[in-house]
Amino acid sequence: MRGSLGEKIGEGTSADIHAWAPGQVVKLFKAGVPERLSRWEARMTRAVFAAGGPAQEVLDEVALGGRFGIVLPRLDGPTLLQLTRSGAVTFGQAGAILASLLLAVHKTPPPPEVISLRDRMDAALSRSGNVVPKHIATGILALIDRLRPGDELCHCDLHTENVIMTADGPRLIDWTLAVRAPAAYDLACCHVSLSEIAPERVDNPQRPRAINAAAQSEYGRLAGMSQVTLTAAMEPYLPIARARILLGEIFPALREWLIQRIEVALRPEV
Repeated sequence: MRGSLGEKIGEGTSADIHAWAPGQVVKLFKAGVPERLSRWEARMTRAVFAAGGPAQEVLDEVALGGRFGIVLPRLDGPTLLQLTRSGAVTFGQAGAILASLLLAVHKTPPPPEVISLRDRMDAALSRSGNVVPKHIATGILALIDRLRPGDELCHCDLHTENVIMTADGPRLIDWTLAVRAPAAYDLACCHVSLSEIAPERVDNPQRPRAINAAAQSEYGRLAGMSQVTLTAAMEPYLPIARARILLGEIFPALREWLIQRIEVALRPEV
């Protein structure tokens, strides 16, 4: 069914969400977002859905006014972030929801279209220009080469704003950053997002930190891992997760802080 651009019903950093057809929306990427990235998100979303992962079905791809769009089933419901802000969902409940989604992602066989963490970071760092200092780029790639390659599907951007709470349960969106890597890398990305980045941007810094702690605890329980084991597995991947944030260039105020944290973590190796 061919739709038409309807009312704007949501907005993110890189895209606007509009009504499209009955039961459908179009995620319309903003001007300035490279088309290769928006088309890559469509490709990753298709691949994960086909593999049985917790992604939406891509119904169509469209071009409107020079902007690329992905047509998706409409997910009716608030984000997990909205529910935690209102108090309808506790921090512990939110963490448990994130943990269950993480485990569902990691249990999904990674589609061949999903690239490795090494290839993703190599390509992104090569295109970054001066965004990431050269010594950090070199150190990050060397660190990845020393770590266990891993072959789990990782979402790499799992936080409360990317979870829609529908009548049929939580749904995970935004698959642009998906890679093949150890599950510990996905946990590191979640940790950095919730415990280091979000507290600098929200009204209640303790909320994302508490959600992250609950997510790690519940993930460990579900996966049969102690908290000590989980933390130790995640630790080496934290500088890589911070470098990913740095590459995004969406938190300029945190740039120097991120660089310092990465340098401290890499210092024994550089």
